[in-house]
Amino acid sequence: MARPRKWRKVCTLPQINKFGPVDISKDINEPIIMTVEEYETIRLMDLEGLNQEESASVMGVARSTIQRIYDDARKKIAKSLVNGKILKIEGGSYKLCSDFNDKESCSECICNKYRQYDECAE
Repeated sequence: MARPRKWRKVCTLPQINKFGPVDISKDINEPIIMTVEEYETIRLMDLEGLNQEESASVMGVARSTIQRIYDDARKKIAKSLVNGKILKIEGGSYKLCSDFNDKESCSECICNKYRQYDECAE
């Protein structure tokens, strides 16, 4: 029996979840699907400048898991750019930071500076 998949902690969902070429007159086949946790690793490591260890801590998974997720995400971004495909962000095994019962860790999470209102204060 397979081990149950561990939920990855994600701060926020992307505001825009579909990216692609401006010139859509070309025949674009099926889109490339990036999971929400792949998006989160790109955000944490490339935008926030966290290393793998710090990103793993924020998302609540092992460093080796972050490395694999990050590698998959970068390959998908490269395929989208090079091949002119639509990139959609959807699905995955994640829970939003505010969904976890541990309100203390949510208040310390890196995502607090992006929230317009405090979801954890309730």
